[in-house]
Amino acid sequence: MAQHNANYDESKVPDITLPDIFVSLRGKLISTQQDWEEIRRLEILDLFREHVYGNIPSDFDHILYSEVQESQNPYPEKAILKEVNITVSRNGKSHTMRLNVFLPKSGKGPFPIFLLINYQPKYADGKLVEEGYWPVSELIDRGYATASFHGETVAPDDAERFSEGILNTLYPEELDKADGMRTFGAWAWAAMRAMDYFQQDPIFDTRKSALAGHSRAGKTTLWAAANDTRWSVAFPNESGCGGAAISRRKYGETVAVINTSFPHWFTDNFTAYNGQEEDLPVDQHMLAALIAPRALYFASARGDQWSDPKGEYISMQLGSRIYSEIYNQEVNFPLAFEEIGSPIIQPFAGYHIREGKHNLTWEDWEHFIDFAEIQWKQIR
Repeated sequence: MAQHNANYDESKVPDITLPDIFVSLRGKLISTQQDWEEIRRLEILDLFREHVYGNIPSDFDHILYSEVQESQNPYPEKAILKEVNITVSRNGKSHTMRLNVFLPKSGKGPFPIFLLINYQPKYADGKLVEEGYWPVSELIDRGYATASFHGETVAPDDAERFSEGILNTLYPEELDKADGMRTFGAWAWAAMRAMDYFQQDPIFDTRKSALAGHSRAGKTTLWAAANDTRWSVAFPNESGCGGAAISRRKYGETVAVINTSFPHWFTDNFTAYNGQEEDLPVDQHMLAALIAPRALYFASARGDQWSDPKGEYISMQLGSRIYSEIYNQEVNFPLAFEEIGSPIIQPFAGYHIREGKHNLTWEDWEHFIDFAEIQWKQIR
């Protein structure tokens, strides 16, 4: 990526006018929960499907879960490891993705569940992720189940090979559509299949379920949670352009850069907005709003200007208005970005920015867990 050409100067951020979350395409003011859920939410979701992320097909003929034993359990004293193959069939063809699951040995369950979407190249075969990025031991100690899948087992993160997974096998018709499913749609589809697995096993308390992802997987986390309301909490970490950050700011990574460097991530229609972000019928604060009334938490890093931390925070400020204006919940982000000194952890919506660079760390996870526990205390 040619990051040296990126804008990191706030004085060069253009004056922007953002689409209004609370005005429908026909000009109707949205002020009730019914109008939001029956009119505006569906409009926004369709606009993101058409112009940014593409479809997520929901049909298939059969799904099968089977356990394999290929990895050594790194935490045998405290956790049970289940390596689950999820095989999905459609139109006479099938595809298998891998889900790695850890369950606490102590306690009877049902256990709340944290799912991490992983894309790190060195784990592309679906094997286990290193501690820190995925803090299995700490999550188990807190009494949670946790799982992860690797995007490579669903749709390779490669412009030449992305279709070699479920797209070629299960949904080849999507490849010919300008708004067809691409890599992030495929990964979101995989998160849905993981949730299918959790729901069929009473050991998991899916009312208390969190979906997390870093960087490109953070972009996917937002899109997956917007489409699948079974997730009670979403944690997109340093997700930047096409994730949490406002596209119209043109700060750090931009729509043109992302579509040029990673043409397989988003739907083909998104390229029409290369350098023309102001023409988008949506922006990312609207995607944040789609998570409500469930809980949403954005995380940034000060050394990760490529992901535009300020744009991520502004997106949360604006998108979280949905909680107070539609769902009558006291959610507030009164501080300017420059004034943030500590994590903002409250019911329904939160944010933190830490020191350091682009990464998913235990410091991030500590705040995620604290936030999730606040949300889950309300669920009986």
